[in-house]
Amino acid sequence: MASKATIVNGEERPAPKLSPAKRQEPNAAVSLFGKVVGTWDEFRRFLSDVRAEMRKVVAPTRKEVEATTSVVIIAVFVFGVFFFLVDGIFANGMNQLLSRLGGLQ
Repeated sequence: MASKATIVNGEERPAPKLSPAKRQEPNAAVSLFGKVVGTWDEFRRFLSDVRAEMRKVVAPTRKEVEATTSVVIIAVFVFGVFFFLVDGIFANGMNQLLSRLGGLQ
């Protein structure tokens, strides 16, 4: 069985060939219009998805904001003290090492 064939009265006939003049190629305006419409549809779908996701967003309560803010402030002070101590220890160690090697007079 041929891939491009027409069956008429039980007989297989080859499909008619289209001449280049009969084929219609989309011109630039039609192609551009199709792309614009396609892009617009994609943009509308994107906005629809954004709207659906925004409906899932829940704003925190004032109590939750206060709790997380206090945790962040406490963590900043704890890490600040930690790095201050570590920096002091390393600075003291480097000063002792350099003074013993004769780098500091």
